[in-house]
Amino acid sequence: MRVLVTGASGLLGRAVAKEIITNGHEVRTLQRSASRVGGAEDYLGSVTDPVAVAGAMIGIDAVVHLAAKVSLAGDPADFVAVNVGGTRTLLQAARASGIGRFVYISSPSVAHSGSSIVGDAALPADPEHARGDYARTKAEAELLALAADSPELRVVVVRPHLVWGPGDTQLVERIVERARAGRLPLLGRGAALIDSIYIDNAASGIAAALERVDAVHGNSYVLTNGEPRPIAELLAGMCTAAGVPTPAWSVPAPVARAAGSLVEAFWRIKPGLDEPPMTRFLAEQLSTAHWFDQRQTRQDLQWVPAVSLDEGFRRLALSYRSDPAASPA
Repeated sequence: MRVLVTGASGLLGRAVAKEIITNGHEVRTLQRSASRVGGAEDYLGSVTDPVAVAGAMIGIDAVVHLAAKVSLAGDPADFVAVNVGGTRTLLQAARASGIGRFVYISSPSVAHSGSSIVGDAALPADPEHARGDYARTKAEAELLALAADSPELRVVVVRPHLVWGPGDTQLVERIVERARAGRLPLLGRGAALIDSIYIDNAASGIAAALERVDAVHGNSYVLTNGEPRPIAELLAGMCTAAGVPTPAWSVPAPVARAAGSLVEAFWRIKPGLDEPPMTRFLAEQLSTAHWFDQRQTRQDLQWVPAVSLDEGFRRLALSYRSDPAASPA
């Protein structure tokens, strides 16, 4: 196949593009900057630009759509434009181009309303109750993608949960920076069980979904390592790999949620240069269980993760040791 991958300048998009090439397909990428994926053809542009999207889809057989605005704060209109509008533009162009396969990369946050998730599969996306602009617009986009599923355009949705690994600036780097500065508390006792997925497994799972679209289209799948760990253990593994202190203090979860709501309100009035230190959504994510039943995912995608969490922590530690400039120790 000739596959268009959007968002390949990010950690996950780049890994997915490489995995698809390894599986023997040709890859064209669409994003605003070079993907740096060896063997891929870059097509520079935005998913919000119909002209760029139409040009990128010429001669393409399948689309894997990862590009999104990912943030805890920001102008709500930007989330709508990229996450909802960009997905709609891609779906319309795919139909017009006669493309048969479309893999939409979503997030488990589309079905998270603040309470614990314990052994669920992929619950329906719920924009009304999703927490924050990112989750809400990803939920809206997921519903758009599933509504477009048809025999002509087969659509499958994959929701990787807490992707991490070497080079990760969204999760690992922020955890390490806050731990180094002594600003990384546990919420409550840090005992809530949380699923995550190592970057290599996320890429191989998405590539597997691409291969299985004809058999599984119309469905949504949560993708994890299937190794839920207490949040304290997950944070400690990342901090230890980077050589920074593990969290040594805690904040009651209700206090963190209330503080997160206040920070969100302040950020809307006067945004900071970086992500807000706490939001209600983040407080809920760090204090409630969210782990998922992976049996249907593995059966339908014919996929199993190859890298365990412990092996992932070992690889993360090696990456810090091999690049002293990246290590805060």
